[in-house]
Amino acid sequence: MRPSPVDTTDLFNRTVARLRLPAGWRERLRPPTPDGLSTRLLILTAAFTLAVQALILGPNAATFHETWLLDRLQAAELASVGVEALPYNAVDDDTAEQLLRIGGVSAVAISDQGVMRQLLQAPNLPRAPDFIDLRGRSFGARLLDPVRTLMGGEDRSIRVRSAPRYRSGDFIDVVAPAEPLKVELRAFLLNSLLVSLLISGVAGGLLYAGLAFLVLQPLRRVTRSIESFAADPQAPGPEPSDRNDEIGRVERELSRMQDEVRASLRARARLVALGEAVAKINHDLRNMLTSAQIASERLAASADPQVAKALPRLERALGRAAALARNVLDYGRSEEPAPVLDRFALAPAAAAAAEDAGLEPTGVRLVRAIPSRFALQADTDQLHRILVNLMRNARQAIEADTARAPLRKGGPLGSVRLEAEVHEGWCVIRIADDGPGIPPRLSERLFEPFVSGSGSDGSGLGLTISRELAASHGGDLRLVRTGPAGTTFELRLPL
Repeated sequence: MRPSPVDTTDLFNRTVARLRLPAGWRERLRPPTPDGLSTRLLILTAAFTLAVQALILGPNAATFHETWLLDRLQAAELASVGVEALPYNAVDDDTAEQLLRIGGVSAVAISDQGVMRQLLQAPNLPRAPDFIDLRGRSFGARLLDPVRTLMGGEDRSIRVRSAPRYRSGDFIDVVAPAEPLKVELRAFLLNSLLVSLLISGVAGGLLYAGLAFLVLQPLRRVTRSIESFAADPQAPGPEPSDRNDEIGRVERELSRMQDEVRASLRARARLVALGEAVAKINHDLRNMLTSAQIASERLAASADPQVAKALPRLERALGRAAALARNVLDYGRSEEPAPVLDRFALAPAAAAAAEDAGLEPTGVRLVRAIPSRFALQADTDQLHRILVNLMRNARQAIEADTARAPLRKGGPLGSVRLEAEVHEGWCVIRIADDGPGIPPRLSERLFEPFVSGSGSDGSGLGLTISRELAASHGGDLRLVRTGPAGTTFELRLPL
């Protein structure tokens, strides 16, 4: 039966509870979670430290290998000096063997002015030795020498050549068995590995402790602040530290953002309460306006000339009040419904919008410059609302321009031109009028709520709602130009 896994978090909490440590020390002593940032940091620290030690270990092994060979060369050279000191360089086999054993080599030869002389030589060599010239060894070859020694067999020997140090000559050659070098090199690598592990552990632990103190602990504090804020935004958060580094800046910016969100939430709560009150007032106001419109219809049957004269003004005022109440309720919705896309011809939709916007041939007329059978894909009702808002605003701006009144003389007062084309994957609809233009002080804030450019008749919500409807289609509504020659809006919808 397999034992059940141990819950380290529960074990840690019970241990800390028994020790009765302060809360701050509990967080400092908490073990890293397997998928936490501290665990990953610890693993990366250990891996990088071991990688650096591995990079150092190779050159150290090459240096040890070369030093060992140089020691054998120097010992053999000293033995050769003793040989040449004997009469006629005569050395018997026993003496040669003793000298070779002292030098740790199997044979010694020296080259002087191109003449090679064999000074000491063992009776038999099991195999041809590998040649290493220490006078011009490249760095890569030096790194490979220890590998070949460790991978070589027991009967491997090495022929080493170097410049003589204690005597004259071109070079000195020695033949040494590789097995003693292999044993010492293996012991050196094992000791170096143990020292590297010790250094890696100490350096990695110190580095991890420093990073944990400087980075991980502040990040945990920031994380706890975010989690507590998400659980209860209105609860006061911890005070940011006075650090001047990036983490201190993060803490201060986070505290500032949390304060701004709290203020926004309080303002939103007040706006929600205000919106509910406005919705109730609007509902009652619309009922009263409906009653007033019914009464005005009854007054239309009156024969009193004063009543007939005042009735159109009363109807216009009631109509504007009803439209304002309707626009406020439309804008006060939490969100517009998602558009239901349908493909339809633009010309009939433009004609219906012009009729609802009050455009007529004898007043402000509609001029269509649409390609034949031009169709687009959009929500029919939402596109109708956008076109009606733009055309009504244009008509009201033209009618409010008192400079045009003497020029009418029974003809059209002005025109609204509607153009459409397909450009770079977009359906582009332009609505241009020849009105007086929008004042510069309003053109930059035209799409903000309750900003109206058509006098007291507008609610200032039509363009705001129209841009939101265009955005819900994935498009945009923007002001292209405005001035004394007229105003042009551009509606872009994706094909």
